[in-house]
Parts: sequence; structure tokens; C-alpha cells
Amino acid sequence: MTQKLKFGNGTWATKKGSTLAYNDENDRYKPLPFTTTRNSIATRVNKEGLIEVVGNDVPRIDYTDSEDGVLLLENSATNLVTYSSDLSVLSKVSLGTASNPVTTANYALAPDGTMTATRVVFDLNGGTTTNDRSLLRQSISSGGYYFSIYVKSTSGNEQKVMWHDGGEYNTTTVTNEWKRISYLSNSPITYGGIALNGAAGVDTSDILVWGFQIESGNLSSYIPTNGSTVTRVADTASGAGNSEVFNDSEGVLFADIAANANDGTERELCINDSSTSNRVAVRYRDSNDDIRAIVRSSGVNTLNVTIGVGSVLLYNKVALKYKVNDFAFWINGFEVATDTSGAAPSGLDVISFNDGSSSDFYGKTKEISYYDEILTDLELEYMTSYRSLNELVTELNLNEL
Repeated sequence: MTQKLKFGNGTWATKKGSTLAYNDENDRYKPLPFTTTRNSIATRVNKEGLIEVVGNDVPRIDYTDSEDGVLLLENSATNLVTYSSDLSVLSKVSLGTASNPVTTANYALAPDGTMTATRVVFDLNGGTTTNDRSLLRQSISSGGYYFSIYVKSTSGNEQKVMWHDGGEYNTTTVTNEWKRISYLSNSPITYGGIALNGAAGVDTSDILVWGFQIESGNLSSYIPTNGSTVTRVADTASGAGNSEVFNDSEGVLFADIAANANDGTERELCINDSSTSNRVAVRYRDSNDDIRAIVRSSGVNTLNVTIGVGSVLLYNKVALKYKVNDFAFWINGFEVATDTSGAAPSGLDVISFNDGSSSDFYGKTKEISYYDEILTDLELEYMTSYRSLNELVTELNLNEL
């Protein structure tokens, strides 16, 4: 068994236009870089837990939900909020007994480490009905949107805040730690913002806000704006490896990955022959929470199985074994599909975050590895299993009591 390609697993090396996969057989390191592009700035959470801006084509190793970091690839998105950090410029409106929100710009340290967080004080003046409202909002074109914003209590005590999209929904508790809250509005709306009304059960709320974002489509990473809307261009990554790395006759593709969204699109990670005719692929399906394994030889699928998982938004460890008349698919320590009939692919020479031409992979990648021989069931079970209860709880977003 030879591990011919390594990527991630806490080891990252990046530069503009490239992120490194490598082969380290016999302690001889050979670079197998992915080409990465994105014709715009973007943000990531760095090792220190701060949001930072990275330049055009710079790969993003993000530490939002992983101490080891993940390669973050996202589709394009536009922040429709024109001043994302200075929320004091938003419209201030009150109804019933409530007062207009009082805002103070540059009041405290924000999640990016700068003194740009805005303080907002809502006061209902004793109002107890949903008609008593204090609103901080921006006008937007009619449509359905994802809202997101970073919030923190100013007073040291827990506070309340509500989303405003023409009504007020989803009352959220604001704590003493910065957290990003989000809300999906499916109805056509003309305003987006935050608010307080009598339904919250409190008369006042004193909070810090920063990083306001309104986008059409899925919730994505923060896009800073300062006077106009801003679009983050889609990430791409492709092209690691060569024909010497991959074995047409047999092998194993392993990945530890999570999708960014259940969005009805096909997104694929695969080894291929620089086309779609021959490939070994793991794909997020266009249906929710399904992962598909494909082995394709000379334009014909020799393995094609779809497996439902608890959530594609959580990290799943997957391994796809291929050999003539011997195929198996493993997810999180379990063999979930086998096939004992079919041809192996030919001409494999590259691993890419797409199917060889389309179905770009948008998600989070902790690790990819490739073996040029098939592994035993015991090895595949170990590879795709969690190493501790703590890792299992963390990966599946559970609470350990």
C-alpha cells in the first residue's frame, strides 16, 4: 500500500494561485499543487479566530469549525448591505411606544480585531405588543434572502434581538461572546435588518453588531462592504497529480469533507483523465443529504450508488475503492455499498474539485488522500472512523453531556 497523494490533515501550504498537495514516498517530497483561482477578495477565519481578508486567487484555509483548518471553496455571492461594519448608517425606525434605535459607531473590537463594532440600543419604553417596534434596517429589492450578522452583548448580560424582514422573527439570545446568527427569508421582502418588539419579552436590548450581510442564495462567508454592494467571485481548485500518481487498475480515494449547503446542485471531487469519461468520484447529489459514488470507465458507469447521510453539512469521512470486479464505498466507518462486476477506469492523471468539466465542488475539505492499491476492509474501516468520542461529538455537532 502506497499513499501517493496527501492533502490537508492539518498540513497546509498556499500561495497566490496554488495550494499544495504532495507525495512523500521514501521521505522524498514531490509537489502536486492544485491551481486555485478567485478573481476577487474574500474572507476567512484565521488560526487566531479573527476574520481576515485575503487577496485575489489566494486559497482560503479556514479555521471556523476546525483546529486543523479546511480548504474553503465557495460559489459567488453578493452582499447587498452597503455598509457591512458601520451599522450606524442604517435606517432607524420606531412604531408604537418604542424609540428609534440609538447607534454608536466604532464602539468596540469587532470579530476582525478592529475597533469597528457598532453599539445598538433598542428601547420599547414599556411596550408589550408586536406593534411596539424599534427597527434598524436597510431597504432591498423584493425577493427571498439569507441574512447574517455578528452579535455580542454590550452589558455583560444576555440580551435579545430579532430579525426584521417586514415582520420580526426568530428571537435570538445574544451572549457575551461574538457569534454569527443567520435567518432565511423565503418570502418577497423590501427590508432587511434587526429589531426588538414586544414579543421578545424584554423592554430594552443593548448589543454590539458587525458584519451585516444580505445575500441571495445560500449563507456564505462574510463579504465586507463600504459604500456599495460587493461580489465575491467563485473559488476554483483543480489539477493536482499526474499519470504517475494514479493507478488505473486499482486504488482508493479518501476524503474528509463537508458541503456548504443543501442547495439542489451537483458538486464533485474526483480523479479523472482530464475529461468526464474515466473517473473515480465522490459527489454531493442535487437532492438533500445524499452522497454519490461513481466509477466510470470509457464513458460507462461501472459503479453508481447514492447513499443518504445524516447531513452533508457535517464532515463525512468517505473512501471509494476501485478494482476490476471489486468496488466498495465506505462512509464514517461503515461499508455502505459494494459491487463485484465492472471495469476499472483508464488514463487517470489528475484529481480535481469538479467532474472533469463542471459540477464544481463548493464545500470544506479537511483532508484528501489517494492510495495506488486497494486497502483491506480493516484499513478502510479505520481510515473512515473517528479516533475518539470527542472527535465524533465535534464532527457531528453533538453535545457531550
